Amino acid sequence: MIPQPRRAAFLDRDGVINHDLSYVGRAEDFVLIDGVAEALRRLRDAGYVLVVVTNQSGISRGYYSKVDYERVTERMTELLAAHGVAFAAIIHCPHAPADRCACRKPQPGMLLDGAAITGVSLRDSVLFGDKPSDIAAGRAAGVGRCFLVGPGEPALVGAEGGGADLLACVRSLLADPGETMV
Repeated sequence: MIPQPRRAAFLDRDGVINHDLSYVGRAEDFVLIDGVAEALRRLRDAGYVLVVVTNQSGISRGYYSKVDYERVTERMTELLAAHGVAFAAIIHCPHAPADRCACRKPQPGMLLDGAAITGVSLRDSVLFGDKPSDIAAGRAAGVGRCFLVGPGEPALVGAEGGGADLLACVRSLLADPGETMV
């Protein structure tokens, strides 16, 4: 029997895991979206390692500090650990768009770093994001399937989902894992 390649579910944070309140920089403002814990457990149980990839330009813009970001991250991990969910990696980009870095989505840097850290096959992995820049980063990195979560643009080229929450997208993925797309 040929072993299956390791695969990841790459997840944007704000708007996918938690309610996007525009620059969530305080732990008390971090609120999970309903159904997220169940969706993450389903992904984990289906053999996906969970990796958060999140643009956090609020750090470089001075809206909150790196310590504030770390407190929000601690709250996220604690809330989800209470539901039996853990992340293999949590990667953030602190840069503003004007910095033109290689890590800020739509650039693929965080996804490539996540794949290197976890040893996953990007082609066999999935990405869940709520913005076109998330989908563009997934495509640029060679992620097999990309899902647009939330009220985004359902006709976005190369994205599945559109208008659905994370749990609905995960149900769709696991009901029809399909062929990976290049």
